[in-house]
Amino acid sequence: MFTHLRNIETAFQQNKRIVALVILTSAIISIAAIYFAFAAYQKASAHIYVLANGKALEAIAADRKDNIPVEARDHIKMFHHYFFTLDPDEKVIDGNINKALYLADESARNQYNDLREKSYYNNLISGNISQQITVDSIRLNMDSYPYYFKCFATEKLIRSTSTIHKILVTQGYLRNVTRSDNNAHGFLIERWETITNRDTSINRP
Repeated sequence: MFTHLRNIETAFQQNKRIVALVILTSAIISIAAIYFAFAAYQKASAHIYVLANGKALEAIAADRKDNIPVEARDHIKMFHHYFFTLDPDEKVIDGNINKALYLADESARNQYNDLREKSYYNNLISGNISQQITVDSIRLNMDSYPYYFKCFATEKLIRSTSTIHKILVTQGYLRNVTRSDNNAHGFLIERWETITNRDTSINRP
């Protein structure tokens, strides 16, 4: 009788161990499944699909800190493009200047007002002059905030009788602001000033 009881107790202990092993194994499998599911979700959420010209293009999301220099340079480039790309059309000039002024503080508006008072934009319109700009390089110091930059660009003033090439060098600082439809990069140019803006050559047809 005692032998029978010992066998029952041994079997019971074995069953307990088996049940404990099954529970532990199930817990490990569940944790592993949750981990891999979360990793897969993170990987999937890092991929963005952008619709361009009717085609879905895949992009990869990244932390903003990884893209700050790239976004900062593009912000500076787009500001100069809008501020200095002008055609002899008042609506085009006003449209581009308004876009530029969303990207900078009152220092840019002061330069715009100064040029307007000197009839610079009226002269472009009356002379049928188009102005284009090419940003050659941007030096950006990310070691201190706000971020200092110096922009080197080439201007081209096109008229029917000649084309004037100019060297443009500006400098300023970037600070962070909230992103918006008018300011996609979330930067604002401040203390912006023109260091050099001089003719380099004149081409005549």
